[in-house]
Amino acid sequence: MDGCTNAGEFRAPPEEVRRAADGPPQWRWLCLDHVREFNAKYNFFKGMSAEEINEAQRPMAGWERETRAFSAAGTTGTPPPRWADFSDPLDAIGARFRQRMQEARGRADGRPLSGDDRRALKALGLDVDADRKALREAYTALARRYHPDQNGGDRSHEKALQEVIAAYQHLRKAPAFA
Repeated sequence: MDGCTNAGEFRAPPEEVRRAADGPPQWRWLCLDHVREFNAKYNFFKGMSAEEINEAQRPMAGWERETRAFSAAGTTGTPPPRWADFSDPLDAIGARFRQRMQEARGRADGRPLSGDDRRALKALGLDVDADRKALREAYTALARRYHPDQNGGDRSHEKALQEVIAAYQHLRKAPAFA
């Protein structure tokens, strides 16, 4: 603005809109006081007819159509999307699904595993089908690796050793390993 010495930090449209053929429109840069004054007087619809105003206010032209509901409860004869409808070029969804199915699978011998059993098996690095011998071998190997006598008194593995001991104590009493 003429005579203003404050820095122009706020963008405002020019008095008359001129768009260069190969670029964006030119903007005016106003200080805070002048941009507040400009905003108080600004009228987007200035110089428009009633029909032009109505057309400009109609961005909801698509709202007349009914949208498709994605929940099974909200469908009115329209089925939910199928897995085949999604594109997964990096196999991000499928790989995670297969990983969860692998983690959730049961034992081959049919013995039940609780969530605590699964966490303990993971702490020992064992598969769900591990037997008592594999349990004992994994415990022995990990206890040796993390024990302070085996790693020069390094106490940084103390928590890991406690987790291994707790996992072994839990699993040796679990019905799946009885």
